[in-house]
Amino acid sequence: MSKSDVLIVGGGVIGLAGALALLHAGRGVRVLESGTAGCGSSHGNCGTITPSHAAPLTEPGAVARALRWMATPDAPFYLKPRFDPALWGWMLRFAARCNRRDWRTAMAARASILDASRRALPEWIARDRLACEFEASGVDYVFRDAAELAHFGDELRALEEVGVASEIIDGDAYLRDEPALLPGVAGAVRFAGDARLRPNRYVAELARAVRERGGEIVEHCEVRSIAADGDGTTASTSRGDFRGRDLLLATGAWSPRLGRGLGLRIPVQPGKGYSITYARPALVPKRPLVLHERSVCVTAWDSGFRLGSTMEFSGYDTSLNRRRLAALERGAAEFLREPVGPAREEEWYGWRPLSCDDLPIIGRSPRHPHVWIATGHGMLGVSMSAATGQLIAELMCAQAPHIDPAPFDPVRFA
Repeated sequence: MSKSDVLIVGGGVIGLAGALALLHAGRGVRVLESGTAGCGSSHGNCGTITPSHAAPLTEPGAVARALRWMATPDAPFYLKPRFDPALWGWMLRFAARCNRRDWRTAMAARASILDASRRALPEWIARDRLACEFEASGVDYVFRDAAELAHFGDELRALEEVGVASEIIDGDAYLRDEPALLPGVAGAVRFAGDARLRPNRYVAELARAVRERGGEIVEHCEVRSIAADGDGTTASTSRGDFRGRDLLLATGAWSPRLGRGLGLRIPVQPGKGYSITYARPALVPKRPLVLHERSVCVTAWDSGFRLGSTMEFSGYDTSLNRRRLAALERGAAEFLREPVGPAREEEWYGWRPLSCDDLPIIGRSPRHPHVWIATGHGMLGVSMSAATGQLIAELMCAQAPHIDPAPFDPVRFA
């Protein structure tokens, strides 16, 4: 049986960021990935680095809105009607947190890890030479409905209290500076502290850096079960058994299935997101955009152009929903002069790991001292990756954590 210092199950953005941070902390790592490194839910997202997304999905009224949207298959937040006891149990726990107090508490915790990650990311890029088209661009939320912009003011005030600054720009002034937008913009909110990168290149570069630092990535290695004892951990895989002193479970939306064998309760559901990637149009926005009323994210890089977003609770469904892909293009066409690029390069979906309180789950397993968990990042795995990796390394190496780990501790679900 092959032995390692730290086994990391999952070669997505969180597993790779954890691997790199552990290597820099002096630990040895072996990453076990069922596909290829970085092929999961971070590959096709919009690549925005967003402290502006500190507000959790557990806002008051979220469940009622989701239930109304069940009859609208292309709604931004869609719950597919079906018999699924695990989903409905998760929804009840989610609903219990949809109150003002829990919303603001979760926002403060999310802001802490998002801000730490945003500050650390340029340092990681410089240290490990990560060629990922990073730019400290800011992100603009664009509104066509003045009432929606006014209503958003409540969230902006809450964000300001946790340190997320914003600027409201009048619609006419915004259009004078942004020729890519169609007339009819009521206003925009600029989050100058946000940034962007190309996520598939970011995860590929993390994998390269892990290998260069001496880590091993075993691809096409499906982990079928995990066991833990007093001396360490064992992962049974399609390529044999691997032994490790410690094990980090970082399999995103799949984490509950593997955790169940260890008696762990990991209340995560797969929230399916979609994107379409194009060759870059001639006229693109100067910054990444969130088209607010349609919940569509728009990102342009030197190497391409992407529309993404939507949230679909349909279990581990592997189909591409054409209606939801079309909704991305329809939404973009309401705002942009060139809503699509000259060539469609990729249609994509990914399962975002959503915890029932919309906070990541990071820390030692409450049942097994050699098992650690890093999952539940929802739509923000790329945005939270650097801080998550650093926090895992600090906790596993008994170092002082750079942010308060208590809000993310798996013990809250024990």
